[in-house]
Order: sequence, then C-alpha cells, then structure tokens
Amino acid sequence: MPEIPEGLRDVLIRFDISAAVDIVIVGLSIYWLLLLVRGTTAMTVLRGVGVLLIGAFVLSRIFNLMVINWILRNSVTGLLVGALIVFQPEIRRALERLGRTGMRSILRKEERQDTLNMIVRASFGLARSSTGALIVIERETGLQEVIDTGIPMNATLSVELLLSIFPETGPLHDGAVVIRGGTVVSAGCTLPLSDSPLPAEYGMRHRAAVGLTERTDAVVVVVSEERGAVSLSSNGRMVPNMDETRLSRQLHRLFDLDRRESTEAAASGGERRAS
Repeated sequence: MPEIPEGLRDVLIRFDISAAVDIVIVGLSIYWLLLLVRGTTAMTVLRGVGVLLIGAFVLSRIFNLMVINWILRNSVTGLLVGALIVFQPEIRRALERLGRTGMRSILRKEERQDTLNMIVRASFGLARSSTGALIVIERETGLQEVIDTGIPMNATLSVELLLSIFPETGPLHDGAVVIRGGTVVSAGCTLPLSDSPLPAEYGMRHRAAVGLTERTDAVVVVVSEERGAVSLSSNGRMVPNMDETRLSRQLHRLFDLDRRESTEAAASGGERRAS
C-alpha cells in the first residue's frame, strides 16, 4: 500500500467537522456571488482579472520572475480593496437581498390582490392605444431614491389614474410611476439604465426597467409605445410579449399569491368590466 505523503497526512489529521463546515460555507458563498454576477459586465471583469492573475502566476513560476512573485505575494490587500470598488453594485445587491424579510408581502396580500388586478387592466388599456408606460411595483426594497426623482402624488391607485398619466399630452408620460401597496407614490420618475446587452428591439423603457430590477427586487411592467406590447421585468430579466392572462399569473407568482386567488381576481376583474 503506497505511503501517504507527510503534508497530506497532516491535512487529513486536522480535517474535522469544523473544517468541513468552513469549506462548505466558503464554497456556497463563492457560488452565490458567481450567481449574482452571472450575465453582467462584472462577470466579464472577473474573468479578465482571473486570466491575468493566473497568467502572471504561471509565468512567474516557469521563469522564476522574482519581482512578479513578490507583487503577487503582497497584493492580496490591494486586490480586496479593488474588488470592493469594482464590484460595489453586486456587493450592494447581495447585502440588499440578505436584508429582505418577506414580511411586507405577507402582511399586504389582500391589498396586493386588487393592486395587481388594476395594473394588469391598465397595462393592456395602454397597450391597446399604443401608449408607452413604465409601472414600478415596490416589494421589499425601498425605492425612495427613485421616488425622489419624480413628482409626489400619494394618490389611491385606480385604472383610470394610470390611464391618465401616460398619454403624450401629459407632462409625466416619459417617466415611471412607483406603486407602493395600493398607492401611486410618485410619477415621472427616472430609473437607472442597465449596462447589460439587450435585444435591439428593446428601447429605453426596457433598459430602464431591467436596470432597476438588477439593483432591487421591484417588479416593472413595460408597455411599448412602438409595438403596443406588454413586457414584465424582475430580477434583472425581461419577459416580453405577454398577454393579459400570462401577466396576471406572473405577477401573482412574484407576489406569492396562489393560483386560486389569481383566478378569483381575474374573474372579479371580468365581472367589473362586464358591469
């Protein structure tokens, strides 16, 4: 039986439950961070840094480059500081996700039911008239920074109110409305634009919707002015060309409302339209 090398024997002797837990926590943390930056420009930067460091390490070992070896040994602190600066948006997003409690959506389920139903009806009313719109629905993450860029309204949400905000003749048609619970908090708001590559048919409204949902857990309904199509953005992703049933189902899923409640809401909305 081959003899175990002394270095490996020392590692195996020190390996216990505490070491296993330590490895699992570090591994899951790295995996979670990679999921956060997947599909973003930060992932490209991370790959570039990795290639540069690995290349420098290999060359320094092969050719015994003393200066590069010294730089690599003494650059850990600088790399950590640089990572905090370069990946600040992703770190902020990770901390923001950790801070979500889920309590707001639980406490306001009944209120959200009517709110989502009105948003769906208003969105397709705007789509039928080819009126562009950005409707932001706040979830756990506070959107006060976005709200402050618009005109305060604090008006009770209604289909008629949303239909009156976005026509081109109105002063607020270019911005977004922010909805908190059953209230239109602000209108004419400016959203941060996404740096991610998007299909050519997406305009500034879609880029703004993706930009906000990359940074927060908000949900954004986008109505295209050119195509009259309705899209839904959440978690930095865009789902295009939705019909009324699909949009209602997706919104109810995102706000943890079960299918039975969604069906009842749709039926209630149909009765109101018929009356």
